[in-house]
Amino acid sequence: MKFGKEFKSQMVPEWQEAYMDYDFLKTLLKEIHIHKEKDRPSFKRPASESGLRRKLTLYRAFSGLTQRGNNNAPPVDRSDIENQVIFVHSQSGGEGNFQTFLMAADDEGGGDHETAYFRRLDSEFNKVVKFYKTKVDEVMKEAETINTQMDAFIAFRIKVDKLQIPFEDSGQIVRLASDVAASTAAMSSTAPSEANRASSRCNSMTVIEEVGSGSSSSSSSHGEGSTSSGDKPEAVKETIKPPSSIDKNQHRPRPAPLEILNHVKINTTLDTPRSTLKGFLKVPGQEDLKFNQDNLIKIEDMLKKAFVVFYHKLRLLKSYSFLNILAFSKIMKKYDKVKNYSISISLMGWFHFNLIPCLINFYCFFFLQIASRCASKTYMKMIDNSYLGNSDELSKLMERVEAAFIKHFANSNRSIGMNILRPKAKRERHRVTFSLGLLVGCTLALIVALVLIIRTRNILDHEGKDQYMNNLFPLYSLFGFLVIHMLMYAGNIYFWRRYRVNYSFIFGFKEGTELGYRQVMFVSFSIAVLALAAVLANLDMEIDKITADFKAVTELVPLGLVVFLAIILLCPFNIIYRSSRLFFLVSVFHCICAPLYKVTLPDFFLADQLTSQVQLLRSLQFYICYYGWGDFRLRKNTCQLSDVYRVSSFIIASLPYLSRLLQCLRRLFEEGDPHQGVNGLKYLSTIIAVSLRTAFTLNNNAPGWRMAAWISSAVATAFGMYWDIVMDWGLLQKNSKNKLLRDKLLIPRKSVYYVAIVLNTLLRFAWMQTVLNFQVSFMHRQTMIAVVAVLEIIRRGIWNFFRLENEHLNNVGKYRAFKTVPFPFNYEEDDCKDE
Repeated sequence: MKFGKEFKSQMVPEWQEAYMDYDFLKTLLKEIHIHKEKDRPSFKRPASESGLRRKLTLYRAFSGLTQRGNNNAPPVDRSDIENQVIFVHSQSGGEGNFQTFLMAADDEGGGDHETAYFRRLDSEFNKVVKFYKTKVDEVMKEAETINTQMDAFIAFRIKVDKLQIPFEDSGQIVRLASDVAASTAAMSSTAPSEANRASSRCNSMTVIEEVGSGSSSSSSSHGEGSTSSGDKPEAVKETIKPPSSIDKNQHRPRPAPLEILNHVKINTTLDTPRSTLKGFLKVPGQEDLKFNQDNLIKIEDMLKKAFVVFYHKLRLLKSYSFLNILAFSKIMKKYDKVKNYSISISLMGWFHFNLIPCLINFYCFFFLQIASRCASKTYMKMIDNSYLGNSDELSKLMERVEAAFIKHFANSNRSIGMNILRPKAKRERHRVTFSLGLLVGCTLALIVALVLIIRTRNILDHEGKDQYMNNLFPLYSLFGFLVIHMLMYAGNIYFWRRYRVNYSFIFGFKEGTELGYRQVMFVSFSIAVLALAAVLANLDMEIDKITADFKAVTELVPLGLVVFLAIILLCPFNIIYRSSRLFFLVSVFHCICAPLYKVTLPDFFLADQLTSQVQLLRSLQFYICYYGWGDFRLRKNTCQLSDVYRVSSFIIASLPYLSRLLQCLRRLFEEGDPHQGVNGLKYLSTIIAVSLRTAFTLNNNAPGWRMAAWISSAVATAFGMYWDIVMDWGLLQKNSKNKLLRDKLLIPRKSVYYVAIVLNTLLRFAWMQTVLNFQVSFMHRQTMIAVVAVLEIIRRGIWNFFRLENEHLNNVGKYRAFKTVPFPFNYEEDDCKDE
């Protein structure tokens, strides 16, 4: 794989614009090469050897004028400048804006293009350094916050352990607290001073840096109350001093671990229905510290997640630095090749006419000239001395984070701790691919068998066809809706990965547990095989001639399949993608309980999926009706005539849209974003339209209900269509450089977006079949309803890709690549300041 493609594949998707523009710099190098080839003069015999020498001196580095006014530049070896092709100047040491001066530019060979190349190269490098420095400053500030949280956590742990150990051992806890305070202060006072800024920043994490190494780190754990000060290793004993012996003029000692609890409160977040109701009613929350084991476990779990996310940030920043340095190295080597190629061609032309007199000096002169044009060495030396290449803050910080996490959250087991901090990438297993192929083959075979049985037994002309379609077809169509939706989701995952949409981060999946498109297809085709096998088992339309009744066992097949899938979905054991099932169930529960939970993207994304599965929800309603009323014994449905069923039909049809409406109101209340209010009006109009269409169907297509359904559905469709294309997809922008689209697109072919707009518009009008009661001669009414439902599922699948693409691109604009993890404590800094 070429470096350009590898470079793109290793980028953090949310930081794409902050990386060096490698492709554009390659384009500039190609322009330099083209101009040098075009402007290179034809080889002619020189008039004299002295003229050649004079000509060659024009290619030497010019060092007379560029030295003026560079008082801030570091001292440079003048003899070295004579052999350099570029000179790089920094306005303020290694952190300011860098500017490259071309020491010898040949106007006849594309000197203007070389100047443009280095101007863009400096711009890219300054952009990278600025972004990197900004992100490093952010993680350093967050490191200080984690410091404070860890101080409070250690004190909380000591307090809980003190309450649980016998009374005679409580003195050891007090001594342990004093030792922790003394050792922390001693580390601050004995920390070596450095000239650069890194020492002051890195000191923010010294509180969680382990004192000593090796066995000392495990033996001095703050989490074990039974450890006494007398059992500490010698390396630790030497650094511990009484608090009174610390020089307050040099370093003010931090408060003792037990004293810090006087300045913190439990962080209460509105993430449960109870806390949400208390916040809405303005009931004062319980912020007092309760020292018990349950709270300790909760605090430890929250800090553990914070450490994992923080360490992930550090890894991404380190990867960002490494990739950009490597990219600059690669592009400068390409520049050297272009320059040296031009020089070598010129020299070879000259030696062609002077081969005999200059044979002795050929190799020496040629290779000296090649070496003199090595600009990459000079530029990379500047990069190595810059903030990007010379800063070691991240490396030191990562070591401290690893040591603290292993000690406090992994029981001093490095292998366990590093496996949590650095989860391994999910490996694709061949057995999944093999099983998927087997299931696809079985599905196709069952479909062929089903078609042959229907044709051979002439079931379509059977007198019991209508009875079967009205009663059993809605039961089995549920599985078809589910399988098609899962296949569309698998296709979404495939294209998200192909176009590098960071769907795993956007949805908040735990790293290494997200399902790939093969796994989703495996589950969907498994359901398809079970459903088709059940349909074949239930195709017998004949009744018992003696009892004139259908066999109840046969009628229970679809119910048994639904119960089987429900058991698998709710299975608590770690089988069949447990983490994904749990994630799905939690999101479903949040949708049902809206607006009692804080709205996250997975929650409202799933609620949007449910709005396209209204027919599936109605099939579940029919399951309760068909089996609850006992109609399965006679293969009839008398429950649909009851008032309870009619009322529940309105509730089922409106429930997904009501959930989205409540989510929008929750976000409007919390964020104050007026767009959420307008979005809520969209779902309110859809609830009215769906309710009127349901009333029109239940009232035998009355003309009055028809007009009401027409008007409400047209308004809701126009509203939803605009919101899909303009707000959710971000398309139809007036001032976009891509006509009627948006500035940033992931798919190279723009026609795909125009086709998607047209398809979304056409499929939005699938509801017209309900109002027009449009029927096809060779289709049963239930089949037509199923086809319309499938079209809506396909529309939702198309919507999913472009909705997440827009979310991904907007996320890129904000340079947000990390999840926000709440901390367990609120720290009152003002109370701890010295007067």
